[in-house]
Amino acid sequence: MITWEAFQEWMGKTGVNVLLFLGKVLIAVVVYFIISKVIKKICKVLKRNMERFHVEPSAASFVVSLLRYTVLGLTIVTIIVQLDIVAESSITALLASAGVAISLALQGGLSNFAGGILILFLKPFKAGDYVICQVDNVEGTVKKIELYYTTILTADNKVTMIPNSRLTNNTITNVTALDKRKLEIKVRVSYESDIRKTKQLLQKLVETDGRFLEEDRLFYVDELSDSAVVVGLQGWVNTGDYMRLRWDMLERIKLTMEEEGIRIPHGMDIQVQP
Repeated sequence: MITWEAFQEWMGKTGVNVLLFLGKVLIAVVVYFIISKVIKKICKVLKRNMERFHVEPSAASFVVSLLRYTVLGLTIVTIIVQLDIVAESSITALLASAGVAISLALQGGLSNFAGGILILFLKPFKAGDYVICQVDNVEGTVKKIELYYTTILTADNKVTMIPNSRLTNNTITNVTALDKRKLEIKVRVSYESDIRKTKQLLQKLVETDGRFLEEDRLFYVDELSDSAVVVGLQGWVNTGDYMRLRWDMLERIKLTMEEEGIRIPHGMDIQVQP
């Protein structure tokens, strides 16, 4: 039978323990509040500095969020351990088991995630660049880069989403990375045709088109094959003019050759640098 004295003694011990626990909780709340304020200011400074160094906005946002939630998560775990709510060994075992399970379940996703981080920081290409992914036979303008996928808008207005791991593990050609490109076109003409005249015609076509830059123009005989003479031209153009100028030159070369009686052998074609 519980006596009044025993009840008072139990209440006294329990009350002390409750007060101690409430005191720890109060201190934990204050510590969490202070750390959350401090980390918030640190994140603002970090984000401002990354913007000053022109870090990709998506990468900057990701780093700031990762830092903030990592610190807050570690703070919460530390508070739980200090309040003796859960044993430290139990939390360690739980985190280890969860880490292994998540890694196995999201193996492909993690590789895409790592690829996204590499793309955002190393910047092999950026939004607005025209890229060619040969392994997937996809080319187009990069619309946006996210942590798991890169969205590419093709020339015929199709949206293609490529996993980032495919882009970081394979060869990617960034067509618009530089301001200018060299346009090279080679024409196969018959041995009966006048080679000097052919070179003069190619030179005239280049000189009358203002989209060609003035520097390093070349007109040359590239090869004497069994069935044709290969005559070529090279000229630098602005990257934005490259494709349309290439199409226009192919048409003008074909029409000019026909008008001037310069024959392109059957079975042969005009070769253009890709």
